[in-house]
Amino acid sequence: MAKRPDSPRLPAPRPSAWWRRFFPVMYALIRLGEAPLLAWWRRYGYGNIVELRVPGRRTGQPRRAVLGLLRDGNRWFVGHPSGHVPWTRNLEAAREAELVLRWPGTIPVRATILPAGELRDRAILATGQHPFPGNLVYQLARAHIRAEGVFFVVERLDI
Repeated sequence: MAKRPDSPRLPAPRPSAWWRRFFPVMYALIRLGEAPLLAWWRRYGYGNIVELRVPGRRTGQPRRAVLGLLRDGNRWFVGHPSGHVPWTRNLEAAREAELVLRWPGTIPVRATILPAGELRDRAILATGQHPFPGNLVYQLARAHIRAEGVFFVVERLDI
C-alpha cells in the first residue's frame, strides 16, 4: 500500500516526551478550576465546552468528562491530544454516550474512533475552535497530537 502524504496544513506526526508530560499537568490544573467553570458553563455556556456522559467500561456507571466538541461542517469530533485516558477508553468500549450541549438536556450519540487519515486530520485542525489558551496549545502540539492523539467522530442518535 502506498504511503499517503501528510496533510499540507499539519506537520508530520512526531511524538514528544515534553508534550506527553505537559498535557497531564495542564488537565490537572483545569480540573482544579472545574467546579466554577461548570457552574458558569451551566448558566451561560462557554465556547465549545460540552459534557460527555459515558458508561464506565468496568462498572457501567455513568462517568462525566468535560471537553471541547469540535465541529467540521456537519461532523462532530471529540478527542484527547496525548493518547488514551479513562474517558476515551470508556467511550471506545461503550461506543455510545450522551452529550450535554446545553445543560441540562442530553443528546444520545454514537462514537467511532478515528484511525490516522484525512478525517482524523480534520478533527485535529478543528482544535483551533477551543477557547484560548487551548487553541494555542493544540496548535503548538500538532505534531505530537498527530502521533498520539485519540479522536472520535460523534453522531447523534436522536435524528
